[in-house]
Amino acid sequence: MTTLAQDRIARELGIDRQLTRGDEATEIARRIEFIKQILRESGCKSLVLGISGGVDSLTAGRLCQLAVEQLRGEDYAARFIAVRLPYKAQADEQDAQASLDFIRPDSITTSNIAACVDGLMGSIEIDGLQPSAELTDFAKGNAKARARMLAQYAIANLSNGLVVGTDHGAEAVMGFFTKFGDGACDLAPLSGLTKTQVRGLADAMGAPAYLVRKAPTADLEDLAPGKLDEVAYGCSYEEIDAYLMGEEVPPQARQIIERAYLKTAHKRALPRVPPTRFQ
Repeated sequence: MTTLAQDRIARELGIDRQLTRGDEATEIARRIEFIKQILRESGCKSLVLGISGGVDSLTAGRLCQLAVEQLRGEDYAARFIAVRLPYKAQADEQDAQASLDFIRPDSITTSNIAACVDGLMGSIEIDGLQPSAELTDFAKGNAKARARMLAQYAIANLSNGLVVGTDHGAEAVMGFFTKFGDGACDLAPLSGLTKTQVRGLADAMGAPAYLVRKAPTADLEDLAPGKLDEVAYGCSYEEIDAYLMGEEVPPQARQIIERAYLKTAHKRALPRVPPTRFQ
């Protein structure tokens, strides 16, 4: 039986429980129109997105490419710039290249973030502070995510563009993104989708099956390279999606999801400000 908390969280995240298998073509078209509308309204001429080799950036990237192609057919000059953002060498680089082959972006550029991240981390000195190796690795992982977004915004500035995010409902409920890192963007065309629904859209657009079903990893930790999202969560994407869709989930998974949602509320909110004196 679904709970009030379960329904409230799904509603707050804009989860579409009516979207089922067979509706993918309509949903793809709807999200492409959203991208086109945002780009037109902004007056900008490009979309910028980092391509990692995972299904989220693959799906968002293909939606962006289809959107700009349609815009050009409607006499609105626009292009999609796909960005590779490795830290040194990426273990699954072949998957990233396969994603680019599927997306077929107008432009591809690469910015290796290693010098930026290593330079920043090496410059930090605070008297009396001796963080553990684990805490240092955590901070460096977040620095990687923020460096990637820094690069994407620089490219967007240079190309009169908007930065596209890949956040979706399953990551949003767990707060599984870096604040002001991959959580920062101008538009998030996958918002409100479960992981299953993201994969469904990718399938419907003809993405390679092995990329669609690939086990997701943020791959930010040097001490645990390639650590799977589900290991970090302590529950599976199937359980998270079931929770968001109002289905029964094991009590332990429910507890993990609801605790994560409460703990990471600050990531989904605007900065806190003092209350106004004039009420």
